[in-house]
Amino acid sequence: MRPLFLLVLAVALLSCGSRKTIRESKKVIKGDWTLNTIKYSALGAYEVTLLNDASKVCFEGSLWHFIPNNNTGTYRIDKSGCSTGMRYFSFTIQEIDEQTGLYDFLLKPTDAKGKSETNQGFRLKLTRLSDTSMQWQQTVSVDGKPFMINMNFTKQ
Repeated sequence: MRPLFLLVLAVALLSCGSRKTIRESKKVIKGDWTLNTIKYSALGAYEVTLLNDASKVCFEGSLWHFIPNNNTGTYRIDKSGCSTGMRYFSFTIQEIDEQTGLYDFLLKPTDAKGKSETNQGFRLKLTRLSDTSMQWQQTVSVDGKPFMINMNFTKQ
């Protein structure tokens, strides 16, 4: 009985540490960010529609706002020639590996009231997060090979 109790206690303590890391990440992500650059892992001209919304050109310079206490946010695209305006989303941060600092980041488009019409989401890796910068990485398949999209943000 005692070994089982110790095992349950160890699991509980480890899971609390993971939640603490995620809570700290939510504090850092809170606020306003600018999506500065989007880079691909392969050279070439690619027509990529990010988040089933707009092209790389439209997303670069977009303004993002994260509200972690209810896991929601917005982004605004303002470039001419693009479909401009405010978009709404919900997000979830789930820890993958505390040693590397890599996280799963799930972003789901919603309407202004927070309702998802399609239940569609986008799984990204939150590969860097500091008080001033953040990087998301999405891996997709192009011609059967992995293709990475890196999105680099700076905090306002």
